[in-house]
Amino acid sequence: MKLTHTTTTHTRRIFNVLRKWLPAGALALSGALTGTLAHAASASDDAALVKRGEYLARAADCIACHTSNKAKPYAGGVPFDLPFGTIYSTNITPDKTYGIGNLSDADFIGLVREGKSKDGKRLYPAMPYTSYTQLTDDDILAIRAYLRTIAPVAKAAPANTLGFPFNQRWAMVFWNLFNFDSGRFQPDPAKSAEWNRGAYLVGALAHCQECHTPRNFMQGLSSQSLAGAQLGNWTAYNITPDRVAGIGGWTDGELIAYLRDGAAPGKANAAGPMAEVVENSTRFLSDQDLRAMATYLRTVPAQNNGMSATSLPRYGWGSPVQSVTALRNRPLTVLGGGAAADGRTLFNANCASCHGWQGTGVGGKDAGAYPSLLHNTSVGASNADNLTMVVLHGVSRQTNNGHMSMPAFAGELSNSEVATLVNYVTTQFGNPSATITADKVAKMR
Repeated sequence: MKLTHTTTTHTRRIFNVLRKWLPAGALALSGALTGTLAHAASASDDAALVKRGEYLARAADCIACHTSNKAKPYAGGVPFDLPFGTIYSTNITPDKTYGIGNLSDADFIGLVREGKSKDGKRLYPAMPYTSYTQLTDDDILAIRAYLRTIAPVAKAAPANTLGFPFNQRWAMVFWNLFNFDSGRFQPDPAKSAEWNRGAYLVGALAHCQECHTPRNFMQGLSSQSLAGAQLGNWTAYNITPDRVAGIGGWTDGELIAYLRDGAAPGKANAAGPMAEVVENSTRFLSDQDLRAMATYLRTVPAQNNGMSATSLPRYGWGSPVQSVTALRNRPLTVLGGGAAADGRTLFNANCASCHGWQGTGVGGKDAGAYPSLLHNTSVGASNADNLTMVVLHGVSRQTNNGHMSMPAFAGELSNSEVATLVNYVTTQFGNPSATITADKVAKMR
Protein backbone atom coordinates (compact mmCIF):
# COMPACT_ATOMS: atom_id res chain seq x y z
CA MET A 1 0.00 0.00 0.00
CA LYS A 2 2.96 2.35 0.47
CA LEU A 3 3.47 2.45 -3.28
CA THR A 4 -0.12 3.60 -3.83
CA HIS A 5 0.22 6.30 -1.18
CA THR A 6 3.54 7.51 -2.58
CA THR A 7 2.31 7.55 -6.18
CA THR A 8 -0.86 9.43 -5.21
CA THR A 9 1.19 12.00 -3.28
CA HIS A 10 3.40 12.64 -6.34
CA THR A 11 0.38 13.08 -8.62
CA ARG A 12 -1.18 15.55 -6.19
CA ARG A 13 2.02 17.60 -6.17
CA ILE A 14 2.00 17.67 -9.97
CA PHE A 15 -1.64 18.72 -9.92
CA ASN A 16 -0.91 21.60 -7.52
CA VAL A 17 1.88 22.87 -9.76
CA LEU A 18 -0.26 22.66 -12.87
CA ARG A 19 -3.13 24.50 -11.14
CA LYS A 20 -0.97 27.64 -10.91
CA TRP A 21 -0.22 27.72 -14.64
CA LEU A 22 -3.09 26.05 -16.56
CA PRO A 23 -6.51 27.46 -17.49
CA ALA A 24 -9.64 25.89 -15.95
CA GLY A 25 -10.31 23.46 -18.83
CA ALA A 26 -6.80 22.16 -18.88
CA LEU A 27 -6.88 22.02 -15.10
CA ALA A 28 -9.92 19.72 -15.18
CA LEU A 29 -8.16 17.53 -17.71
CA SER A 30 -5.06 17.36 -15.51
CA GLY A 31 -7.28 16.42 -12.53
CA ALA A 32 -8.83 13.59 -14.51
CA LEU A 33 -5.37 12.46 -15.53
CA THR A 34 -4.25 12.56 -11.90
CA GLY A 35 -7.19 10.37 -10.88
CA THR A 36 -6.46 7.93 -13.70
CA LEU A 37 -2.82 7.65 -12.67
CA ALA A 38 -3.76 7.09 -9.03
CA HIS A 39 -6.30 4.43 -10.02
CA ALA A 40 -3.73 2.66 -12.21
CA ALA A 41 -1.19 2.76 -9.39
CA SER A 42 -3.76 1.31 -6.98
CA ALA A 43 -4.66 -1.48 -9.41
CA SER A 44 -0.98 -2.25 -9.87
CA ASP A 45 -0.50 -2.41 -6.12
CA ASP A 46 -3.50 -4.73 -5.74
CA ALA A 47 -2.14 -7.08 -8.39
CA ALA A 48 1.27 -7.13 -6.71
CA LEU A 49 -0.36 -7.84 -3.34
CA VAL A 50 -2.34 -10.75 -4.78
CA LYS A 51 0.76 -12.16 -6.45
CA ARG A 52 2.68 -11.92 -3.19
CA GLY A 53 -0.21 -13.52 -1.36
CA GLU A 54 -0.22 -16.43 -3.81
CA TYR A 55 3.49 -17.00 -3.16
CA LEU A 56 2.97 -16.91 0.60
CA ALA A 57 -0.03 -19.25 0.38
CA ARG A 58 2.13 -21.72 -1.54
CA ALA A 59 4.91 -21.41 1.03
CA ALA A 60 2.33 -22.12 3.75
CA ASP A 61 0.94 -25.03 1.68
CA CYS A 62 -2.63 -23.93 2.34
CA ILE A 63 -3.94 -25.82 -0.68
CA ALA A 64 -2.81 -29.22 0.61
CA CYS A 65 -4.95 -29.11 3.72
CA HIS A 66 -7.92 -27.23 2.27
CA THR A 67 -8.42 -29.02 -1.05
CA SER A 68 -10.08 -32.42 -1.28
CA ASN A 69 -11.18 -31.92 -4.90
CA LYS A 70 -8.61 -30.33 -7.23
CA ALA A 71 -11.44 -28.97 -9.37
CA LYS A 72 -12.56 -26.90 -6.38
CA PRO A 73 -9.38 -25.58 -4.73
CA TYR A 74 -9.55 -24.37 -1.13
CA ALA A 75 -13.10 -25.70 -0.62
CA GLY A 76 -11.97 -27.88 2.31
CA GLY A 77 -13.11 -31.38 3.16
CA VAL A 78 -9.68 -32.97 3.64
CA PRO A 79 -9.91 -35.58 6.45
CA PHE A 80 -7.39 -35.67 9.29
CA ASP A 81 -7.56 -39.05 10.99
CA LEU A 82 -6.54 -38.66 14.62
CA PRO A 83 -6.40 -41.19 17.47
CA PHE A 84 -9.69 -39.82 18.80
CA GLY A 85 -11.64 -39.25 15.57
CA THR A 86 -11.62 -37.42 12.25
CA ILE A 87 -11.40 -33.68 11.61
CA TYR A 88 -12.22 -32.15 8.21
CA SER A 89 -10.60 -28.99 6.89
CA THR A 90 -12.78 -25.95 6.32
CA ASN A 91 -13.79 -24.09 3.19
CA ILE A 92 -11.56 -21.00 2.79
CA THR A 93 -12.90 -19.80 -0.56
CA PRO A 94 -14.56 -16.35 -0.54
CA ASP A 95 -18.05 -17.87 -0.39
CA LYS A 96 -20.04 -15.81 2.14
CA THR A 97 -22.05 -18.69 3.55
CA TYR A 98 -19.66 -21.62 3.76
CA GLY A 99 -16.31 -19.92 3.21
CA ILE A 100 -14.53 -16.88 4.60
CA GLY A 101 -16.25 -14.21 2.51
CA ASN A 102 -17.87 -12.55 5.52
CA LEU A 103 -14.75 -12.38 7.65
CA SER A 104 -13.15 -9.02 8.34
CA ASP A 105 -9.37 -8.72 8.14
CA ALA A 106 -9.24 -8.82 11.93
CA ASP A 107 -11.39 -11.97 11.94
CA PHE A 108 -9.07 -13.63 9.43
CA ILE A 109 -5.95 -12.70 11.38
CA GLY A 110 -7.48 -14.15 14.55
CA LEU A 111 -8.40 -17.33 12.71
CA VAL A 112 -4.92 -17.86 11.28
CA ARG A 113 -2.80 -16.65 14.15
CA GLU A 114 -4.80 -17.41 17.29
CA GLY A 115 -6.97 -20.36 16.28
CA LYS A 116 -10.22 -18.49 16.96
CA SER A 117 -13.18 -18.38 14.62
CA LYS A 118 -15.40 -15.32 14.15
CA ASP A 119 -17.98 -16.68 16.58
CA GLY A 120 -15.32 -17.28 19.23
CA LYS A 121 -15.03 -21.04 18.74
CA ARG A 122 -11.60 -22.55 19.16
CA LEU A 123 -10.00 -24.31 16.21
CA TYR A 124 -8.48 -27.75 16.51
CA PRO A 125 -4.68 -27.76 16.06
CA ALA A 126 -4.95 -29.62 12.76
CA MET A 127 -4.87 -25.97 11.69
CA PRO A 128 -1.24 -25.08 12.48
CA TYR A 129 -1.99 -21.80 14.22
CA THR A 130 0.64 -22.88 16.76
CA SER A 131 3.15 -22.02 14.03
CA TYR A 132 1.19 -19.38 12.14
CA THR A 133 1.02 -17.28 15.31
CA GLN A 134 4.45 -16.00 14.27
CA LEU A 135 3.21 -14.59 10.94
CA THR A 136 3.16 -10.85 10.35
CA ASP A 137 -0.05 -8.91 9.68
CA ASP A 138 1.20 -8.00 6.21
CA ASP A 139 1.80 -11.61 5.21
CA ILE A 140 -1.58 -12.81 6.53
CA LEU A 141 -3.44 -10.02 4.75
CA ALA A 142 -1.53 -10.71 1.53
CA ILE A 143 -2.72 -14.32 1.72
CA ARG A 144 -6.24 -13.03 2.35
CA ALA A 145 -6.00 -10.80 -0.73
CA TYR A 146 -5.05 -13.83 -2.82
CA LEU A 147 -7.84 -16.00 -1.40
CA ARG A 148 -10.35 -13.31 -2.39
CA THR A 149 -9.48 -14.04 -6.02
CA ILE A 150 -10.31 -17.76 -5.70
CA ALA A 151 -13.64 -18.93 -7.13
CA PRO A 152 -16.15 -19.18 -4.26
CA VAL A 153 -17.52 -22.65 -3.57
CA ALA A 154 -20.91 -22.88 -1.88
CA LYS A 155 -20.26 -26.10 -0.02
CA ALA A 156 -19.87 -26.87 3.67
CA ALA A 157 -17.10 -29.14 4.90
CA PRO A 158 -18.20 -32.50 6.36
CA ALA A 159 -18.91 -32.53 10.09
CA ASN A 160 -16.10 -33.69 12.36
CA THR A 161 -16.52 -37.11 13.92
CA LEU A 162 -14.89 -36.75 17.31
CA GLY A 163 -16.04 -38.60 20.39
CA PHE A 164 -16.57 -37.04 23.81
CA PRO A 165 -14.76 -35.16 25.29
CA PHE A 166 -12.74 -34.26 22.19
CA ASN A 167 -15.81 -32.84 20.46
CA GLN A 168 -16.04 -30.10 23.10
CA ARG A 169 -14.31 -27.14 21.51
CA TRP A 170 -14.30 -25.13 24.73
CA ALA A 171 -11.82 -27.68 26.08
CA MET A 172 -9.28 -26.30 23.60
CA VAL A 173 -8.78 -23.49 26.13
CA PHE A 174 -6.94 -25.98 28.31
CA TRP A 175 -5.08 -27.52 25.37
CA ASN A 176 -3.84 -24.06 24.38
CA LEU A 177 -2.80 -23.37 27.97
CA PHE A 178 -0.24 -26.19 27.79
CA ASN A 179 0.60 -26.26 24.07
CA PHE A 180 0.23 -22.79 22.54
CA ASP A 181 2.25 -19.62 22.96
CA SER A 182 0.90 -16.67 21.01
CA GLY A 183 3.59 -14.36 19.67
CA ARG A 184 5.07 -12.85 16.52
CA PHE A 185 8.39 -13.79 14.96
CA GLN A 186 11.23 -11.73 16.40
CA PRO A 187 14.34 -11.47 14.19
CA ASP A 188 17.65 -12.20 15.88
CA PRO A 189 19.85 -9.11 15.38
CA ALA A 190 22.96 -11.25 15.91
CA LYS A 191 22.08 -13.39 12.88
CA SER A 192 22.17 -12.64 9.17
CA ALA A 193 19.13 -11.59 7.15
CA GLU A 194 19.29 -14.95 5.36
CA TRP A 195 19.23 -16.87 8.65
CA ASN A 196 16.28 -14.83 9.93
CA ARG A 197 14.37 -15.38 6.69
CA GLY A 198 15.03 -19.12 6.98
CA ALA A 199 13.88 -19.16 10.61
CA TYR A 200 10.65 -17.40 9.61
CA LEU A 201 10.03 -19.78 6.71
CA VAL A 202 10.82 -23.01 8.58
CA GLY A 203 9.21 -22.10 11.89
CA ALA A 204 6.25 -19.99 10.82
CA LEU A 205 5.20 -19.97 7.17
CA ALA A 206 6.21 -23.49 6.08
CA HIS A 207 5.58 -24.81 9.65
CA CYS A 208 8.03 -27.73 9.18
CA GLN A 209 7.89 -28.64 12.87
CA GLU A 210 4.20 -29.53 12.62
CA CYS A 211 5.17 -32.73 10.79
CA HIS A 212 8.79 -33.29 11.83
CA THR A 213 8.46 -32.79 15.60
CA PRO A 214 7.26 -35.58 17.92
CA ARG A 215 3.97 -34.95 19.72
CA ASN A 216 3.26 -35.23 23.43
CA PHE A 217 0.36 -37.20 24.90
CA MET A 218 -1.94 -34.22 24.27
CA GLN A 219 -0.88 -34.13 20.60
CA GLY A 220 0.97 -30.88 21.18
CA LEU A 221 4.48 -30.32 19.85
CA SER A 222 7.20 -31.69 22.12
CA SER A 223 10.51 -30.05 22.98
CA GLN A 224 12.41 -32.28 20.50
CA SER A 225 11.96 -29.84 17.65
CA LEU A 226 12.40 -31.34 14.16
CA ALA A 227 13.65 -34.68 15.57
CA GLY A 228 11.25 -36.69 13.41
CA ALA A 229 7.69 -37.90 13.99
CA GLN A 230 5.15 -40.46 12.93
CA LEU A 231 2.36 -39.25 10.61
CA GLY A 232 -0.06 -42.12 10.55
CA ASN A 233 1.75 -44.82 8.58
CA TRP A 234 4.46 -42.43 7.36
CA THR A 235 7.59 -41.29 9.15
CA ALA A 236 8.61 -37.64 8.87
CA TYR A 237 12.35 -37.96 9.35
CA ASN A 238 14.70 -36.06 11.64
CA ILE A 239 15.79 -32.83 9.89
CA THR A 240 18.12 -31.48 12.57
CA PRO A 241 21.87 -31.19 11.76
CA ASP A 242 22.84 -34.43 13.55
CA ARG A 243 25.15 -36.27 11.14
CA VAL A 244 23.68 -39.72 11.87
CA ALA A 245 20.04 -39.25 12.81
CA GLY A 246 19.43 -36.05 10.84
CA ILE A 247 20.64 -34.14 7.80
CA GLY A 248 24.07 -33.12 9.03
CA GLY A 249 25.68 -35.08 6.19
CA TRP A 250 23.68 -33.31 3.47
CA THR A 251 25.15 -30.43 1.49
CA ASP A 252 23.21 -27.20 1.03
CA GLY A 253 22.82 -28.10 -2.64
CA GLU A 254 21.26 -31.45 -1.74
CA LEU A 255 18.83 -29.86 0.71
CA ILE A 256 17.79 -27.26 -1.85
CA ALA A 257 17.42 -29.90 -4.59
CA TYR A 258 15.27 -32.05 -2.33
CA LEU A 259 12.96 -29.17 -1.42
CA ARG A 260 12.76 -27.98 -5.03
CA ASP A 261 12.62 -31.31 -6.90
CA GLY A 262 11.84 -33.91 -4.26
CA ALA A 263 15.03 -35.75 -5.11
CA ALA A 264 18.59 -35.61 -3.86
CA PRO A 265 20.49 -38.49 -5.56
CA GLY A 266 22.42 -40.52 -3.04
CA LYS A 267 20.24 -39.24 -0.22
CA ALA A 268 16.47 -39.31 -0.65
CA ASN A 269 13.41 -39.18 -2.90
CA ALA A 270 10.19 -37.62 -1.63
CA ALA A 271 7.06 -39.76 -1.37
CA GLY A 272 3.77 -39.59 0.49
CA PRO A 273 3.15 -36.37 2.47
CA MET A 274 6.56 -34.92 1.60
CA ALA A 275 5.93 -35.44 -2.12
CA GLU A 276 2.76 -33.40 -1.65
CA VAL A 277 4.74 -30.65 0.09
CA VAL A 278 7.15 -30.49 -2.85
CA GLU A 279 4.32 -30.57 -5.40
CA ASN A 280 2.14 -27.94 -3.73
CA SER A 281 4.65 -25.76 -1.97
CA THR A 282 8.43 -25.86 -1.93
CA ARG A 283 8.99 -26.21 -5.68
CA PHE A 284 7.49 -22.75 -6.08
CA LEU A 285 9.85 -21.06 -3.63
CA SER A 286 12.69 -18.87 -4.84
CA ASP A 287 16.26 -20.12 -4.70
CA GLN A 288 16.95 -17.42 -2.12
CA ASP A 289 14.20 -18.70 0.18
CA LEU A 290 15.24 -22.33 -0.24
CA ARG A 291 18.82 -21.42 0.60
CA ALA A 292 17.63 -19.46 3.62
CA MET A 293 15.77 -22.53 4.88
CA ALA A 294 18.90 -24.66 4.46
CA THR A 295 20.98 -22.05 6.26
CA TYR A 296 18.61 -22.00 9.22
CA LEU A 297 18.26 -25.81 9.45
CA ARG A 298 22.04 -26.03 9.82
CA THR A 299 21.80 -24.20 13.15
CA VAL A 300 18.87 -25.79 14.99
CA PRO A 301 19.78 -27.98 18.00
CA ALA A 302 20.86 -31.41 16.80
CA GLN A 303 18.79 -34.37 17.97
CA ASN A 304 20.48 -37.77 17.77
CA ASN A 305 17.40 -39.87 18.64
CA GLY A 306 19.60 -42.05 20.83
CA MET A 307 21.74 -43.18 17.90
CA SER A 308 25.44 -43.81 18.31
CA ALA A 309 27.90 -41.53 16.52
CA THR A 310 29.34 -44.64 14.88
CA SER A 311 26.01 -45.70 13.37
CA LEU A 312 25.30 -45.25 9.69
CA PRO A 313 22.97 -42.44 8.64
CA ARG A 314 19.81 -43.45 6.78
CA TYR A 315 21.45 -42.81 3.42
CA GLY A 316 24.64 -44.66 4.37
CA TRP A 317 23.35 -48.17 3.75
CA GLY A 318 23.51 -50.28 0.63
CA SER A 319 25.61 -52.35 -1.72
CA PRO A 320 24.60 -53.55 -5.18
CA VAL A 321 23.84 -57.14 -6.11
CA GLN A 322 27.16 -58.55 -7.28
CA SER A 323 25.94 -61.34 -9.54
CA VAL A 324 22.84 -61.77 -11.66
CA THR A 325 22.62 -65.36 -10.47
CA ALA A 326 21.63 -63.99 -7.09
CA LEU A 327 18.38 -62.82 -8.68
CA ARG A 328 17.45 -66.03 -10.41
CA ASN A 329 14.20 -67.63 -9.34
CA ARG A 330 14.36 -69.97 -6.42
CA PRO A 331 11.95 -72.90 -5.95
CA LEU A 332 8.58 -71.82 -4.62
CA THR A 333 8.03 -72.45 -0.93
CA VAL A 334 4.76 -73.71 0.45
CA LEU A 335 3.47 -71.46 3.24
CA GLY A 336 0.10 -72.09 4.82
CA GLY A 337 -0.91 -74.44 2.06
CA GLY A 338 -0.17 -72.02 -0.80
CA ALA A 339 2.77 -71.30 -3.04
CA ALA A 340 4.75 -68.16 -2.24
CA ALA A 341 7.58 -66.46 -4.10
CA ASP A 342 10.73 -65.48 -2.26
CA GLY A 343 12.00 -61.90 -2.04
CA ARG A 344 14.41 -62.02 -4.96
CA THR A 345 11.70 -63.44 -7.23
CA LEU A 346 9.31 -60.68 -6.25
CA PHE A 347 12.01 -58.05 -6.74
CA ASN A 348 12.95 -59.39 -10.15
CA ALA A 349 9.31 -59.44 -11.26
CA ASN A 350 8.18 -56.08 -9.87
CA CYS A 351 11.14 -53.80 -9.21
CA ALA A 352 14.22 -54.67 -11.26
CA SER A 353 12.93 -53.21 -14.54
CA CYS A 354 12.93 -49.68 -13.08
CA HIS A 355 15.45 -49.83 -10.24
CA GLY A 356 17.95 -52.10 -12.01
CA TRP A 357 18.79 -55.66 -11.08
CA GLN A 358 21.66 -54.35 -8.96
CA GLY A 359 19.38 -51.82 -7.24
CA THR A 360 21.37 -48.87 -8.56
CA GLY A 361 18.47 -47.25 -10.38
CA VAL A 362 18.08 -46.22 -13.99
CA GLY A 363 18.81 -42.78 -15.39
CA GLY A 364 21.47 -41.56 -12.99
CA LYS A 365 20.82 -38.00 -11.78
CA ASP A 366 18.42 -37.03 -14.59
CA ALA A 367 15.17 -35.39 -13.56
CA GLY A 368 13.09 -38.39 -14.60
CA ALA A 369 15.47 -41.05 -13.29
CA TYR A 370 14.28 -44.11 -11.41
CA PRO A 371 16.03 -43.76 -8.05
CA SER A 372 18.71 -46.02 -6.67
CA LEU A 373 17.75 -48.22 -3.74
CA LEU A 374 21.27 -47.81 -2.43
CA HIS A 375 21.97 -44.82 -0.19
CA ASN A 376 18.26 -44.16 -0.02
CA THR A 377 16.73 -42.93 3.24
CA SER A 378 13.55 -44.99 2.89
CA VAL A 379 15.57 -48.20 2.44
CA GLY A 380 18.17 -47.35 5.08
CA ALA A 381 15.80 -46.14 7.79
CA SER A 382 15.50 -47.94 11.11
CA ASN A 383 11.94 -48.98 10.26
CA ALA A 384 10.40 -50.07 6.96
CA ASP A 385 7.24 -47.96 7.21
CA ASN A 386 7.92 -45.49 4.40
CA LEU A 387 9.26 -48.17 2.07
CA THR A 388 6.17 -50.29 2.71
CA MET A 389 3.86 -47.35 2.03
CA VAL A 390 5.69 -46.67 -1.24
CA VAL A 391 5.29 -50.29 -2.33
CA LEU A 392 1.60 -50.30 -1.39
CA HIS A 393 0.57 -46.89 -2.67
CA GLY A 394 3.25 -45.85 -5.15
CA VAL A 395 4.63 -42.36 -5.69
CA SER A 396 3.12 -39.35 -7.44
CA ARG A 397 5.11 -36.14 -7.40
CA GLN A 398 4.74 -33.18 -9.74
CA THR A 399 7.92 -31.13 -9.99
CA ASN A 400 9.09 -28.26 -12.11
CA ASN A 401 10.82 -30.82 -14.33
CA GLY A 402 7.81 -33.08 -14.88
CA HIS A 403 5.72 -35.71 -13.17
CA MET A 404 7.49 -38.45 -11.24
CA SER A 405 5.56 -41.63 -10.54
CA MET A 406 5.81 -45.19 -9.34
CA PRO A 407 2.90 -47.63 -9.59
CA ALA A 408 1.12 -48.90 -6.50
CA PHE A 409 1.33 -52.62 -5.81
CA ALA A 410 -1.46 -52.86 -3.23
CA GLY A 411 -3.72 -54.43 -5.82
CA GLU A 412 -1.02 -56.73 -7.19
CA LEU A 413 0.65 -58.21 -4.12
CA SER A 414 -0.74 -59.84 -1.01
CA ASN A 415 0.19 -58.68 2.48
CA SER A 416 2.64 -61.55 2.77
CA GLU A 417 4.20 -60.76 -0.61
CA VAL A 418 4.60 -57.08 0.26
CA ALA A 419 6.29 -57.99 3.55
CA THR A 420 8.56 -60.50 1.79
CA LEU A 421 9.51 -57.99 -0.90
CA VAL A 422 10.15 -55.14 1.55
CA ASN A 423 12.25 -57.34 3.81
CA TYR A 424 14.31 -58.47 0.84
CA VAL A 425 14.92 -54.87 -0.27
CA THR A 426 15.98 -53.66 3.18
CA THR A 427 18.21 -56.70 3.70
CA GLN A 428 19.82 -56.60 0.27
CA PHE A 429 20.05 -52.85 -0.34
CA GLY A 430 19.55 -51.12 3.00
CA ASN A 431 19.24 -51.52 6.73
CA PRO A 432 18.73 -55.24 7.45
CA SER A 433 17.30 -54.54 10.90
CA ALA A 434 14.30 -52.79 9.32
CA THR A 435 11.70 -55.49 8.75
CA ILE A 436 7.94 -55.67 8.59
CA THR A 437 5.30 -58.35 9.11
CA ALA A 438 2.33 -59.27 6.92
CA ASP A 439 0.01 -58.28 9.78
CA LYS A 440 1.42 -54.77 9.89
CA VAL A 441 1.20 -54.50 6.10
CA ALA A 442 -2.51 -55.36 6.40
CA LYS A 443 -3.01 -52.48 8.85
CA MET A 444 -1.06 -50.08 6.61
CA ARG A 445 -3.32 -50.74 3.66
